Amino acid sequence: MKVVIASDSYKGCMTSSQACDRIEAGILHANPAHTCVKYPMADGGEGTAAVFCDVIHGKMVTCQTVDAYGKSIHAHYAYNGSIAVMDVASCIGLNMTPKEKRNPMVASSYGVGLMIKDAIHRGAKKLVIGLGGSGTNDGGMGILRAFGVKFYDKKRKELEPGIYSLKKIAFMDKRQFKKPSIEIIVACDVKNHLLGPEGATYIFGAQKGIFTNQMKDIDHWMALYRDKVQQTFHVDMDVYEGSGAAGGIGGVLLGVFHARQQAGISLLMETNHMAKDIQDCDLVITGEGQTDAQTMYGKVPYGVCELANQYGKPVICLSGALGKGYQDVYQTGMIGIFSTADRAMSFHQALAQGPEKLEALAYSITKLIDGLRK
Repeated sequence: MKVVIASDSYKGCMTSSQACDRIEAGILHANPAHTCVKYPMADGGEGTAAVFCDVIHGKMVTCQTVDAYGKSIHAHYAYNGSIAVMDVASCIGLNMTPKEKRNPMVASSYGVGLMIKDAIHRGAKKLVIGLGGSGTNDGGMGILRAFGVKFYDKKRKELEPGIYSLKKIAFMDKRQFKKPSIEIIVACDVKNHLLGPEGATYIFGAQKGIFTNQMKDIDHWMALYRDKVQQTFHVDMDVYEGSGAAGGIGGVLLGVFHARQQAGISLLMETNHMAKDIQDCDLVITGEGQTDAQTMYGKVPYGVCELANQYGKPVICLSGALGKGYQDVYQTGMIGIFSTADRAMSFHQALAQGPEKLEALAYSITKLIDGLRK
């Protein structure tokens, strides 16, 4: 039996490569006669650059930048001399700051702008930016600042990027701004617009630390900021699907930088040519940290299943946990969705035992399939 293994990372537990290795180990332990072909996957979130690195035959390079709160850090992205692939999560990632210390009101996307400039300085002609996992909601104000745009209040005082500044902008000075002459692809599965009940603040703000009673005001401030950007650059960021991604970074990249958007999973599958192995395989196994209703919105298992469906191949999903609405994922045509959690345990125990549990699950699933094939 030929098995294509195409797994996402299990955040905080395993990278996508490590997850694929564990699934392969379980399959071959159950039956060494099987053949496994591994494709580490990502959907534009944390780990996207690392997955793309091998695909584009590049290396991970280091750049000096800042985190969401202005602290100097070193971040890494993939580069092959022509194409750069980076995650916003590598410098302004939500998981970089403990939950109790997060303050989205002052967090900024400035560090992402510095990373983009670093890639341009190295000579990149094409840039892929994964927008998942950001900890900011500044409308991409920080990126604009990194590229020379200055923001002033009505007293002509210069403003620092952040939520508090959104409502204070009286005018924007773009005299030092120069749009980079580089192809930019936004790798993102989010289609939310910048503003409104389905926008950046209302949908993603809570996970970043924005309180419910703050959302109405912040969404209003974001609208004021959108108006100033439109007045200055003659683009309405809110009209773009995906403009609400990464707290509005999507809007700046799509509107001001004229980037194009593509779902991260589809971009990766186009690049790694996984279809050629799915065509003649017997089974596809995918996986992620938690499968729930959100999986249907372009996550790795959803994208893998869509591709496998084109060739009539069965798909099984192995997840760290099954969350609310995971049953909906069966609508994609998957034949099985399983959790590695085989007993009651704490979250920290689940992370610690995750790799061995995933390998054991792959072993058991293989034994079941072999038994049914006899």
